Amino acid sequence: MLQPPHQPLQVAALPPQRVPVRERDQDAPWHTEAVCRRDEAGLFFAPSKEPTAARLSREEAAKRVCGRCPVMVECREHALLQPEPYGVWGGLTAAERRVVLARRRRRDLELKKAARPAGQIAAAG
Repeated sequence: MLQPPHQPLQVAALPPQRVPVRERDQDAPWHTEAVCRRDEAGLFFAPSKEPTAARLSREEAAKRVCGRCPVMVECREHALLQPEPYGVWGGLTAAERRVVLARRRRRDLELKKAARPAGQIAAAG
């Protein structure tokens, strides 16, 4: 008896699910819960003279690890506040973090300008 040909299963792409945040010991640093502590550090930091295609592939793999980490937000904020100049932190590369920081600086300047009283604006101009 002939079997009908198998049709490929079509599955909608779902966003990666983050691990739910558990209650952490308030005295323990956030990074004790980081998923990357169990992975190879080479995934998150580039070797010298890494080819572009290899770097992009490695960064995407690192971002997938970050995507399932319960402390991704804390990690990202740490890297933005330090600022960490290298590696993937909180799902962002160093270049992506520079963009976020530049946007935050612009937003802060706009908020300061908007908060100035009208008299100060006229005197400054």
